[in-house]
Amino acid sequence: MSRKKVISLLVFVFLINIVLLSLFDIQSAQANTIRYGARGNDVIELQQRLNQLGYYKMNVDGIFGWGTHSAVRRFQSDYGLTVDGIVGPRTWNALRSNTAQTPARATAGGFSAQDINLLVHLVNGEARGEPYIGQVAIIAVVMNRVRSPIFPNTVSGVIFEPRAFTAVDDGQIWLTPQSPQLRQAVLDAINGWDPSGGALYYFNPITATSKWIWSRPQIKQIGRHIFCR
Repeated sequence: MSRKKVISLLVFVFLINIVLLSLFDIQSAQANTIRYGARGNDVIELQQRLNQLGYYKMNVDGIFGWGTHSAVRRFQSDYGLTVDGIVGPRTWNALRSNTAQTPARATAGGFSAQDINLLVHLVNGEARGEPYIGQVAIIAVVMNRVRSPIFPNTVSGVIFEPRAFTAVDDGQIWLTPQSPQLRQAVLDAINGWDPSGGALYYFNPITATSKWIWSRPQIKQIGRHIFCR
């Protein structure tokens, strides 16, 4: 083989290695390591892929609980991976290469990623200074309205109903949420925690001027808000 061909071959091999390393870096960057206790979109994707393969048959809720942990361990055992229940790059790669592409609009509890993001912005605007239980209660009110026949049956419909929420009226819903706790509050409410006691309304007794809201049957007060039917 001529010197020119050898050099060309070496250059080709070098370029192939660069491409492969770049792809590996991209995959590694996209494969966030998650484990028991994690929450969010990565967990939603994990649960969806495990569901496709028959390992996970519970609700896709975005919460890495014991059901998800057990499903991960079974998957790892069947695919010759380290059985530790931790989803790192190797487990992600095995999952993604053996399942179809997940929907762009990942869901938790039947609500889209856009719904969840909107709820996070709402609770940030309405209750970012409230205790955690109060933040969950605010989102629970939205969930109760979605299920009620007297309100719109979508998250966006409830939130943007005229004069329904102060944060929409004054624009605070568009502030950037800073605390990861807000997303956890949304997921807890979506998954059934209702500290409000089934409330459809709430108000701040210090700032409320509506006589009508004061006429509603009151359930309880959490933080600065009174929750009512």
